[in-house]
Amino acid sequence: MRMQNDFVLALCVQTSMAIPDYQTCMLPFLQFLADGADHTLREAEDHIAGYFELTPSERAALLPSGQQGVFKNRVGWARTYLKKAGLLESTKRGIFRITDRGRSTLASNPVKLDVKFLERFPEFIEFRDASRTEGSTAQLEIPVRQTTPEEAIELAYQGLREQLAIELLTRILGCSPTFFEQLVVELLVKMGYGGSRRDAGERIGQTGDGGIDGIIKEDRLGLDTIFIQAKRWQGSVGRPEIQKFVGALQGQRAKKGVFITSSTYTAEAAEYASRIDAKVVLIDGKQLAELMIDFDVGVAHAAAYVVKRIDSDYFEES
Repeated sequence: MRMQNDFVLALCVQTSMAIPDYQTCMLPFLQFLADGADHTLREAEDHIAGYFELTPSERAALLPSGQQGVFKNRVGWARTYLKKAGLLESTKRGIFRITDRGRSTLASNPVKLDVKFLERFPEFIEFRDASRTEGSTAQLEIPVRQTTPEEAIELAYQGLREQLAIELLTRILGCSPTFFEQLVVELLVKMGYGGSRRDAGERIGQTGDGGIDGIIKEDRLGLDTIFIQAKRWQGSVGRPEIQKFVGALQGQRAKKGVFITSSTYTAEAAEYASRIDAKVVLIDGKQLAELMIDFDVGVAHAAAYVVKRIDSDYFEES
């Protein structure tokens, strides 16, 4: 498990090398404040983005959750750590400027600013140690790697999710074809197709028309029908199987179909499905497991963690 998580972390860092980590942002951040004027976080972001010559797409890159930008998150943590070290101060909400300590730090011409450098300031040490709870021997250390706390949490979450997906596929391969068809029905119903579980269950696996395992209503009113092929395979599904399914769709004068497998598709199969007139969606084992996790099929909630932030509006005095 540790090796897999390390791989996920390394992969994430490798794919976003162009975006500076939060420690790398510290020195240009402080240098930007050297004019002594009041500045906003957005102004600092624009300056640092220009300093590192980031492209619009790099600035727009999101964390795995899609809730916040990677670059914005890292600049925000750079500001937090510089503030905790007493190198900058807030003058009012959303506004900050350099302190005398910050000017002295720049005057020493540091090669870089990072967590290790900030540990020379007692305020930062106090901030670092503030997480030590009374009677506890554990201490939450300031991360010295290249990820921010939010990134570390999301990377850990992605690692757990990927491991769960692997376990799901292992279980699926050990089930009977009939159970796999039932699983597909359950998933489609959870996704909003087929009306009720009973309606969908009555339709699946009854057509017996070569290449089609069942049909399901596209919506609760049954305004359209989707034909389904469910294959619990270990080997890759090739173009001939997709052609067989498409031929069956044509025999039913159908325009929509979903081919679901526990394995993968060959490049030829995917290319063929992308250029035919009928709308055929291919769902491989990886996508199947992700959908099962998203719609709570075959999984149970183990724990939930809520990440909170300051409610700035609460502290506004009228």
